[in-house]
Amino acid sequence: MELLMVDHEKCKRDGICIAECPAQIIEFKDKGAFPTIIRGDDEFCINCGHCVAVCPHGAMSHAIMKPEDCPPLRDEWALGPQQVEHLLRARRSIRNYKKKHVKRDVLTKIIDIARYAPSGHNQQPLNWIVIYDSDEVRRLAGMVIDWMHRLINEKSPLAAIFPFDRIVAAWASGKDRICRGAPHLILAHAHKDDTTAISASTIALAYLDIAAPSFGLGTCWAGYVTSAAIFWPPMHEALGLPEENLIYGAMMVGFPKFKYHRLPLRNEAGITWR
Repeated sequence: MELLMVDHEKCKRDGICIAECPAQIIEFKDKGAFPTIIRGDDEFCINCGHCVAVCPHGAMSHAIMKPEDCPPLRDEWALGPQQVEHLLRARRSIRNYKKKHVKRDVLTKIIDIARYAPSGHNQQPLNWIVIYDSDEVRRLAGMVIDWMHRLINEKSPLAAIFPFDRIVAAWASGKDRICRGAPHLILAHAHKDDTTAISASTIALAYLDIAAPSFGLGTCWAGYVTSAAIFWPPMHEALGLPEENLIYGAMMVGFPKFKYHRLPLRNEAGITWR
């Protein structure tokens, strides 16, 4: 099967697909010809779908996606600058959750949205773990506390930088400052040698973070869980990760217990113009 297929009746030979191909592997072989892959360059295609998405005529098909498989953009759904600013400024880290489970299909949907986040060379390196059972979330939070205990006892520099002693003391008094009582955890993992994984995870989890409130959900980055999963083998084992994979990010998810009513202020942006 050919990598690219052009509908000759629809194609206007305007060259948009050629200009937009990130790998620059599409060309007009001759004057009056239709777009085609440069001979021998198939291997450089990153399967991004730009050629299919950018064609205004629906003339380009890719071996793994056809124009009819790709939903059209809805101009009437586009947000203006004020709506985007409000959306992003209204986003909060939620640290109090209702004792209520989120339906599995809703968690699946926000992960489905997150998978459209950009990644280097369109590698799409991430896999996902959903810790759905609340008791398991708490058990893992307890393992993070065990890790902190160990670092404190070993007088690790990390224990001097971060308030591990306060977090451990809070846990002992019944307060969870690891997972904040969230009913679920979502974790992103990838092969440890994939150089695109760190940024891909950060961007994808940010997508998930921003998408969650539209489903009535709240989220918070679970940094202590991520650190324990990376640096403490028992945590890695408890998560059931493949040996060659690492956790690159974790997110608490649940229904917020409280509603926010104001957009808090932030520091002025430090900008250098050159």
